[in-house]
Amino acid sequence: MKRYFLYVALIALLPGPSTRAGVLYAAGAKQQAAVAQKAPAANPADFVGSEVCAACHADVAKKFSDNPHSKLALRNHGTGATCESCHGPGKAHVDGGGDVTKIVQLSKLSPKDLDATCLGCHAGAHPNFLRSPHAKAGVSCTSCHSVHNGDMEAKLLKAAQPQLCFQCHADVKPAFDMPFHHRVNEGLIKCSDCHDPHGTFGNNNIRSTADQNAICTKCHTETRGPFVFEHAAVKAEGCLGCHTPHGSQNARLLNVPNINQLCNQCHSPVSAGTVHGMNAGSADRPPCITCHTMIHGSNVNPAFIR
Repeated sequence: MKRYFLYVALIALLPGPSTRAGVLYAAGAKQQAAVAQKAPAANPADFVGSEVCAACHADVAKKFSDNPHSKLALRNHGTGATCESCHGPGKAHVDGGGDVTKIVQLSKLSPKDLDATCLGCHAGAHPNFLRSPHAKAGVSCTSCHSVHNGDMEAKLLKAAQPQLCFQCHADVKPAFDMPFHHRVNEGLIKCSDCHDPHGTFGNNNIRSTADQNAICTKCHTETRGPFVFEHAAVKAEGCLGCHTPHGSQNARLLNVPNINQLCNQCHSPVSAGTVHGMNAGSADRPPCITCHTMIHGSNVNPAFIR
């Protein structure tokens, strides 16, 4: 009996799913902060200021004036050094007549070190980047972003979506040329509407939400619910149980061309034929959704009949 109560007590102390997720998030954020932590503060005398940098790098400085990074120079009553915030103190570089070995060359850094430089400021905005497939594959921040670019509207991206994404994800590109597809090529939606390139807890960098179906239902509001009678497949497998998100040769982006075939993957055609009083394999059998029109969920009928 004592062992039983001890067992129950231990079970009660185990963290729930949300608590465990919070612990994982906190651990990841702590690790990220440790990696992204900046180097020890340098001697202020070793900084020369962005005006000195501009004397030699006028071409970069000219288009950097409207860059969001230039706002760093306004910090601390205008004493912030924009260029040196990323490239490190420039005094030795200047005194050496432009010796490139005396300055941090971001283009020469490894992806890990380059990411650590960027995350020194952006760790709070992108706490999951180090665990993302991009980071693990060596896709650094500057693989997608041009730091000196002034186009804040495009998030300093080197190219517009989806062309930027297709440079690596060429295997996905043909799906958007299918007869039925999400209108990414047409510019109506972007890859980042569904994916977070900086990392999430989901597969394929799918954006994390309390209900993962919300990624789809934020646009397809008629399927959102909640419903009195839920379709178990929607709750269990989600939208991808029936639909292919990027593009398909089947109407409604269905995974298979025949709606009855799709339903029969879960609902046995033998039992369906018995219940409906018809030959389940008959070629003239009407589509299931002829009657079960509210297939995503219903507020009036458990069989999803209107």
